Amino acid sequence: MATATREKPWWKTFLTPGWVIAAILIVAFSYFAFTLLAPWQLGKNQALEERNEHIEHAFETDPVPYGEVIGPDGSFDAAEEWTRVTLTGHYVPDGEVLLRLRPVDKTPAFQILTPFALDSGETVLVNRGWVPARDGGTQVPDYPAAPSEQVTVTGFLRASEPEHTTPPMSDQGHEMVYSISTGQISGLTGLNLAAPYVQLTSDQPGVVEAIPLPVLETGNHLSYGLQWIGFGVLAPAGLIYFIWAETRERRRYREEQEELLVDAPAPSRGRYGETRRNPWATAYDRQEER
Repeated sequence: MATATREKPWWKTFLTPGWVIAAILIVAFSYFAFTLLAPWQLGKNQALEERNEHIEHAFETDPVPYGEVIGPDGSFDAAEEWTRVTLTGHYVPDGEVLLRLRPVDKTPAFQILTPFALDSGETVLVNRGWVPARDGGTQVPDYPAAPSEQVTVTGFLRASEPEHTTPPMSDQGHEMVYSISTGQISGLTGLNLAAPYVQLTSDQPGVVEAIPLPVLETGNHLSYGLQWIGFGVLAPAGLIYFIWAETRERRRYREEQEELLVDAPAPSRGRYGETRRNPWATAYDRQEER
C-alpha cells in the first residue's frame, strides 16, 4: 500500500534567500519612506509655507522698532523672522565683512554685512545688499560706503545662519565669511552682535542692491512627500501580490498534476509479473496467442 506524502506548508515555499532578501529590502525601504523621506519633504513644504506667511504678514503690518521684537538678552521668537523692523543709530564700517560664494539671482556676488550701533546700545549686523563679483566671481568691485551720520533704516529681521565649516579669510583688503553667522562675525570683528541680523529693504540709507525676497511658493515638496508615502505603501503591497501570485500558480500546478494522475490509464501487467507499459511486449503476447 502506497503511503501518502504530507504536503509542505505553503509558507515554507518562501523561506528561500531570494524571497527573504526581497522582503527585508522592501520592509527597509517602506520604513525609511515613512520615517525619513516623506517627513523630510513634508517638513520642507511646511517650513516654506510658514516663511511665506511671515513675509506676507510683514507687508500687511507696519514696521516696528527693533527693541519691540528682540528680548533683553538679544533673543527672539523664530516666528518673528521676516518681521519688518526699524533701526535708529549709525553704521560701524570698521566691522564690515563680506559674504562670499553666495550667488544672487544666479549671479556670482558678494554680500555686504555692516554692523549697526543702535542708540539704545545694542549692535546689530545689517545686510546692506549685494554687488556682482568680477573676473569670474573672485574680484570685489567698488561699492558705496555706509553713511557715517545717524540714520533710521528699515529691514527684515532674519535668523542667524549656522557657522560654516570653512573658516573666514582675508582677501583684497576685506574680511570674508561663508555664512551669515552673527556669532562667528562677532568673534571676527570683536563686536558683541545681537543674534538675529537685519536685511535691508530697497531705498534705505546705506543699501547697495537689496537682496531680492524669496518667491512665495512651496515648489513640489508636498507632492514629493505624498509620493514617498505612496511608494512606502506600494512596495509591501507589491510583495504581497507576488506572494499571492506565486501561491496561486503553485496551487494550479499541483491541481493539474493531480488531474493527470487521476486520468492516467492503469498500467498493463508485464509477462514476467512486472508492471510496465511496453508496446513491444504487448505485440509479442498477441503473436503467442495465435
